Amino acid sequence: MEPDLFTAAAEERQEKDPAGSPLAVRMRPRTLDEVVGQQHLLGPGSPLRRLVGEGSGGPAGPSSVILWGPPGTGKTTLAYVVSKATNKRFVELSAITAGVKEVRAVIDGARRATGGFGKETVLFLDEIHRFSKAQQDSLLPAVENRWVTLIAATTENPYFSVISPLLSRSLLLTLEPLTDDDIRGLLKRALADERGLKDAVGLPEDTEEHLLRIAGGDARRALTALEAAAGAALDQGEREIGLRTLEQTVDRAAVKYDRDGDQHYDVASALIKSIRGSDVDAALHYLARMIEAGEDPRFIARRLMISASEDIGLADPNALPIAVAAAQAVAMIGFPEAALTLSHATIALALAPKSNAATTAIGAAMEDVRKGLAGPVPPHLRDGHYKGAAKLGHAQGYVYPHDLPEGIAQQQYAPDALKDREYYAPTRHGTEARYADAVEWTRKHLGRRRS
Repeated sequence: MEPDLFTAAAEERQEKDPAGSPLAVRMRPRTLDEVVGQQHLLGPGSPLRRLVGEGSGGPAGPSSVILWGPPGTGKTTLAYVVSKATNKRFVELSAITAGVKEVRAVIDGARRATGGFGKETVLFLDEIHRFSKAQQDSLLPAVENRWVTLIAATTENPYFSVISPLLSRSLLLTLEPLTDDDIRGLLKRALADERGLKDAVGLPEDTEEHLLRIAGGDARRALTALEAAAGAALDQGEREIGLRTLEQTVDRAAVKYDRDGDQHYDVASALIKSIRGSDVDAALHYLARMIEAGEDPRFIARRLMISASEDIGLADPNALPIAVAAAQAVAMIGFPEAALTLSHATIALALAPKSNAATTAIGAAMEDVRKGLAGPVPPHLRDGHYKGAAKLGHAQGYVYPHDLPEGIAQQQYAPDALKDREYYAPTRHGTEARYADAVEWTRKHLGRRRS
């Protein structure tokens, strides 16, 4: 909602006494030119510059935008800059606390402001992915008729979390993770600026490098850690933030991973692709990220079981039993000990010889079935145990393989339409070389392999 008297008073006090605010708040850019990173979104004529009133615009008004990016990349900052720079009416809502009632109140206020005073409204909606479909639907008339210009922020993939009609009526702007140089420039500004630490402490190179690692491309995290470490250094009477002080102040880097968001799937995908690529070290890194983020160990174990069949198969027949045993173990013991079992299975799978022959074999067979290439089961393979089956010709002429010296009968097993199809194409990787020899021998003795 629009600020009430108490909110306005708090903001006024914050402007008069900024030292009472967190460093990350005090160092928020006041103009688009002060924004760190995201230069691909800030060029002349960009939607964000038009939102703050730069450019004539003419008959083409500013577009609603959806800002998508990881935490700490500047989504809220950009909205804050727009709120300070624009001469439009600015209203802020959070999808965490607001609902349809609040959205409709803002829209009604926007229509009154436009009709009565000719004042346009910019609505900043944070965490839009937390809105339900019905709540997002309530925004459509206002955005479509430009009663409000929407700035929506999300850390989630909007193609999954934002309804299509709203996406089609807005410009999707993707924010990139900040680089180390971006964060470094931000830290230097915070150390020297009057709004920041005013040169009260220095930041040696080794401490700065560790701070960059902790930040992980998140500006807010970097400034929060800097403020905490600076406070500790000043309390100890130090003029520089030592590496040990930073390490003691910030016990560990917060893992950049959202169990309920698209990063959940991105990191899981990276784990499996690293296993597929036989990079055991990368696989362990992604496994560690999932563990540290508090991922459900059963989810990780399920992914490993799939990988064992999808990417390893018969190149190492022990891969699947190892993955299944790991899944059973983590279900029984849980974290923290389950980390050892998941590491065991991940290492085994990453270093195993690889084959996707089982994957492509069933894929090709299913594709033929979908195309209608099935046909009736050959009569000699049909069930012959019930009364009257023999009269129908079922099971007549079937040769029992165990009665033959080589244990294989030269007879047709596939339907007529598929009798020459060969789905399984084994590799010569690992143990599958043995299966390659076996499939060549059996096809030959079935009369399907040309010598």
